[in-house]
Order: sequence, then C-alpha cells, then structure tokens
Amino acid sequence: MSADQMSVGELLAATVPMVRTLELEFLETTADRAVLRLPDREAHHNHIGGPHAGAMFTLAESASGAVVLAAFGGLLDRAVPLAVTAEIAYRKLAMGEVTATATLGRPVADIVAELDGGGRPEFPVRVTIERADGAVTGEMTIVWTLRPKS
Repeated sequence: MSADQMSVGELLAATVPMVRTLELEFLETTADRAVLRLPDREAHHNHIGGPHAGAMFTLAESASGAVVLAAFGGLLDRAVPLAVTAEIAYRKLAMGEVTATATLGRPVADIVAELDGGGRPEFPVRVTIERADGAVTGEMTIVWTLRPKS
C-alpha cells in the first residue's frame, strides 16, 4: 500500500514507532479533528496503575500530528510539518483507557494562504485527554509549523 492509499492512522503507525509501541487506536481523523485512544495496558502504567504521563503526552502529541497530517497531507511535497512547542497540564488522575481529541486552532485556508505567500505558518493544536467516564485528565497545546521545503 502506498502512502497515498494509507489512512492517517496507518501512515503514522508505519512511520512513528511510538504509535505502534503504545498501540494507539485512531478513532477519527479529519482536517479539523482527530481522536485517538490509548488502551489500558499494564506496560503503559505508572506507579499508581494508570497511564504513565509520558504515554499520555505521546497520545496527545500523536492526536495533534494526526489532525495536522489530515489537514496538510496534500502539501507534503512542498512543506514539512514540525512541532515547535508543546505544553501539557495534567488535570485529574487518569485510570484505564484514555482518549485524546485534537483540534486545529486556526482555519486551514488561512494557514495554507500564509504558506502560499512565502511564510512559515505557525498554528496551535489543542488537545483534551479524557477518561472513559468523560472526566478531563489533561490538556495540551502544541504549536506546529509548516516548514517550506527548499
């Protein structure tokens, strides 16, 4: 299967080893939103039996990457998406499986217009991490850029 025929989840699983290591599940990927789930596995637990903070960070970062790839995958021949900064806040105890929902913080058309105008656009992706009962356990903001290829 070529990269053009792969889903966003398949592409990330094929190219990002941590996606495979954590067995992340891609529930939804669109140009506006991505939803990923971290299954409850003992190998991913911390000292209190919930998902390790690093696993939750990777889940959220992967969700942000999925929405970025879904939104800008058609531009990969001329721009490379790169994470610039990431900030995470752990809000409540996470136990069991957790789900991350990522959304773009700027309209796709505005970002593409900035790239087309010769700029290197930056844009936030906001991610909410929730337990199965809907409680928000974490929030993350990742600033991404589209670096034009030389």
